[in-house]
Amino acid sequence: MAKARRPRASDLTSHIGFWMRRVSNQVSHSFARKLESSGVTVAEWVVLREMHRTQETTSPGAIAEITGLSRGAISKLMSRLIDKNLVHRQEGRADRRYQEIRLTEKARNLVPKLARLADENDDLFFSPLSQAERQQLKETLMKLVEIHQLKTMPIE
Repeated sequence: MAKARRPRASDLTSHIGFWMRRVSNQVSHSFARKLESSGVTVAEWVVLREMHRTQETTSPGAIAEITGLSRGAISKLMSRLIDKNLVHRQEGRADRRYQEIRLTEKARNLVPKLARLADENDDLFFSPLSQAERQQLKETLMKLVEIHQLKTMPIE
């Protein structure tokens, strides 16, 4: 009796996604290890960085909109950031259900230091590429984000 032929399967390494994930995992894990000494997770860093960029009081809902995370996930992140004295939360004056959040002085001083760690981490991984190659890679990835309308920020 003849054996049934197995359908051909593409090699794992033939997929662009495999190579992107391989690099992305290493870049992300390296950055997470660098953040450990600051007591901040990658998810917390993303929220702090976005709040620092806007330089204003905002709401958990606005942060959820910017990051693409659920309100539940943002609520948990906010609680952790409040416990770490990095974010201050205040109930709205007119509507107690509304919350205003803002960075503490500690966070405003910490974010630039963590941004330098992010810069160093990128430099470590991408320095073998020329500036033109780095720019092309970034533009290609940004094009894919736009085409596929990717809204969620990477937090892990």
